[in-house]
Amino acid sequence: MRITDEHIELYARLTGDRNPIHHDEAFARGTRFGGRIAQGGVVTGILDALVANELPGSVLVRQSLSYLAPVRPGDTITGSIEIVALREDKPIARLGVHVTREDGTRVVEGEATVLVERPASAHA
Repeated sequence: MRITDEHIELYARLTGDRNPIHHDEAFARGTRFGGRIAQGGVVTGILDALVANELPGSVLVRQSLSYLAPVRPGDTITGSIEIVALREDKPIARLGVHVTREDGTRVVEGEATVLVERPASAHA
């Protein structure tokens, strides 16, 4: 997924996150990042989409994420999820998750726990 200015603006409109590090190039150039960066939620949204698409009906119940490097407008990112554990007593899975920029830099890594929901008709 290529991160665009539109993603950053839509996320700001949705959440109210108007931090100038995301919106004001002059401000952002004066920070350690040297320019504007995307909101963390824009970057990790790709993980939500993967869970929704790869494990339909599942819902996140817990996340622990580390943000390792910035993502800028124009960067292309790829998300990855991997089931690392399944509970035998409940429909719960623990996932390893990460997001990588096109240059190979891992920008987010962590774990997520999901409740794996299936419609009643899927059990029959």
